[in-house]
Amino acid sequence: MLPQEIIRRKRDGQALSDEQIRRFVAGIADDSIGGGQIGAFAMAVFLNGMNAAERIALTTAIRDSGEVLDWSGLDLPGPILDKHSTGGVGDLVSLVLGPWVAACGGHVPMISGRGLGHTGGTLDKLESIPGYDVTPDNATFRRLVRETGVAIIGQTGSLATADKRLYSVRDVTATVESIPLIVASILGKKLACGLDALVMDVKVGSGAFMPTPQASRDLAEAIVDVASGAGTPTTALLTDMNQALASCAGNALEVREAIAMLTGDIRGGRLFEVTRALAAEMLLAGGLADTHAQAVERLDAALDSGAAAERFERMVAGLNGPRDFLARYDRHLPRAPVVRAVPALRPGYVQAMDTRALGMTVVELGGGRLQAGASIDHAVGLAQVAAIGDAVDAERPLALVHARSEADAERAVQQIQDAIRVQDAPVASPTLIHDVLRPTTPTGEAI
Repeated sequence: MLPQEIIRRKRDGQALSDEQIRRFVAGIADDSIGGGQIGAFAMAVFLNGMNAAERIALTTAIRDSGEVLDWSGLDLPGPILDKHSTGGVGDLVSLVLGPWVAACGGHVPMISGRGLGHTGGTLDKLESIPGYDVTPDNATFRRLVRETGVAIIGQTGSLATADKRLYSVRDVTATVESIPLIVASILGKKLACGLDALVMDVKVGSGAFMPTPQASRDLAEAIVDVASGAGTPTTALLTDMNQALASCAGNALEVREAIAMLTGDIRGGRLFEVTRALAAEMLLAGGLADTHAQAVERLDAALDSGAAAERFERMVAGLNGPRDFLARYDRHLPRAPVVRAVPALRPGYVQAMDTRALGMTVVELGGGRLQAGASIDHAVGLAQVAAIGDAVDAERPLALVHARSEADAERAVQQIQDAIRVQDAPVASPTLIHDVLRPTTPTGEAI
């Protein structure tokens, strides 16, 4: 069938067959279908949606449009597992979770991305480590996954090749906010990694990618259904992003906090609890634990023994970073020359915050990109960010700004004061994990 006929069917609200979807995606991948047709297809999907079978077909077609990693020849002793987040502020989970799960017997080939909008990017954080190579050759990537259990790198051009072109068209045709297209984009890349199981972290709140809690839930449900229907059992956690997840936001600052957690200096708090919950689901999905309690016990032992931190250091060294990174990370990571406290405009308790605005403050400091391909300042960001419910006064500021100049710091101070609301009475912290969605059998039972 001609591409225009496939577009016509979807424009008119008809369901597409697996073969029609696969042909269209193949045309995206090999450039035989033009940008105008891709845009028309994306708009037709945006307006008319896709049923469950179409969503699975689109996702698997994107997965199969490039290389699908095959780990069978490596005779790995544990399952291939991964996690993906829809992005947030102070979300450094991947830095801790990958080596943590590897220390418990999993193998984590984590293909990560750069910052997008107000959200930080795992690759940008790792590139604050001198020498860290986010684009290693395939042999190095596979060796690290086999020997160290974890490698966090960037997407190669050979994985899900149709996705990059489709996304670039969606970005300029106002069709980004389509759940079938979002799901296919996320899962097409992830499932191309040859996973045994996947855990998704879908954010809810003022710093989330999706605009409403219901939209976040709809996305999580779609991801679980499509990924599991495509043959990769997937669990999704709905986690809170009404405040920064870590106590900091900014590339090198977040690496420092990751090291503090891996080495045992941080136990407890929002970041710890979310990371451990996601890691526990990964162990359960991979058959590395039979119960949640057993999974938590294994994870805590891996932190206490130093095994998780050791996996992180081996990964850094294996990707050309410093071999003494854990012992000397503070010397290796960059520091901003200006550090300013952000005083509260009145004493009281943090009631709420515009988390997206906090993320954009980091971007404007230079810690993110205002345009694609721009360089970033790994040293800048926010530290000691007050949490909802915290008391703030002259002694306890809202945050510390790490900036390149005094002018940048002053602007950030005002933005943070505008973004964080303080009131007289104490308030409870928001629910951290809103729900856990697991794949179900045809009879509705959780797998």
